[in-house]
Amino acid sequence: MQSNTRSDTRIYNIGVEATMDVIGGKWKPIILCNLRHQKMRTSELKRAIPDITQKMLTQQLRELEADGIILRKVYNQVPPKVEYCLSDYGNSLGDLLDLLCSWGEKHVEVLQRNGRQVELRCD
Repeated sequence: MQSNTRSDTRIYNIGVEATMDVIGGKWKPIILCNLRHQKMRTSELKRAIPDITQKMLTQQLRELEADGIILRKVYNQVPPKVEYCLSDYGNSLGDLLDLLCSWGEKHVEVLQRNGRQVELRCD
């Protein structure tokens, strides 16, 4: 993505650039889909996304929080408890996330029909 910048103004050449600027990359859509219907603690997210490193998970959560897509709630207890959920703004991505998930499921079916060894694990 090439977004031109002039002073403090970010210029996007197409709307999808602005979308990808916020939710792009390998991990953010996966994190958002996991938070789509439930609040989750960091450890729960890590178990749900086993291939992500703790450092990357923390970084992606911080970026999504900074963009107002997720909310972080810290409970004042020992040991500390932190939960993440989609914000109202993040919930506005619901249809997009559903479409991405549906397309991915269909893509796996196409790959399987073409003899590829792929598996979709849905709980």
